[in-house]
Amino acid sequence: MAPERRQLWLLGALAVVLVVVAYREWPRTAATPVSSSKPSGAAVSKGRGAPAGVAAPDVHLDSLQAQRPVPAPTTRNLFRFKPKPPPPPPPSAGHPVGGGSGSASGPQGPPPLPPIPLKFIGIVDLPGRRKVAVLRDPAGNIDYGGEGAIIGGRYRVLRIGVESIEMAYLDGNGRQTIRLTGS
Repeated sequence: MAPERRQLWLLGALAVVLVVVAYREWPRTAATPVSSSKPSGAAVSKGRGAPAGVAAPDVHLDSLQAQRPVPAPTTRNLFRFKPKPPPPPPPSAGHPVGGGSGSASGPQGPPPLPPIPLKFIGIVDLPGRRKVAVLRDPAGNIDYGGEGAIIGGRYRVLRIGVESIEMAYLDGNGRQTIRLTGS
């Protein structure tokens, strides 16, 4: 039993020696403080820190006590993102104040027409006849018609393509291409 006990003691001692060697040789992090009490010409061991022979820069303590320039007062607001708007121009004597009947931007045309709310869900290609487009309105009603047909009493089918149709209001305004949605 003595040889087994001796082997256990040797393994324990070997483990302690390995832990000590690993601790000493493990790479150190940059957080370890560097002693500043070394003389300026001393060599640094194991390549850590500054190389030997490099002197520290001079510190001018008298410049720390000198008078500093005072910043000029400003109206800067850190919470505003835009510069101040310029003041409005003074009203001229020849033009009425409040807009009047004339407008500086010129005459405005009629407002743009709303988009056509129909969805193009498919094409029916009947033999010996032309193509028929199948459309669905927002209420879910299904309408169909060929080129030139009136859909919903408000729109006209102008052209039927493979993946889209071209439609317009009955008066010819508001041309719009509607792509195939399939649902």
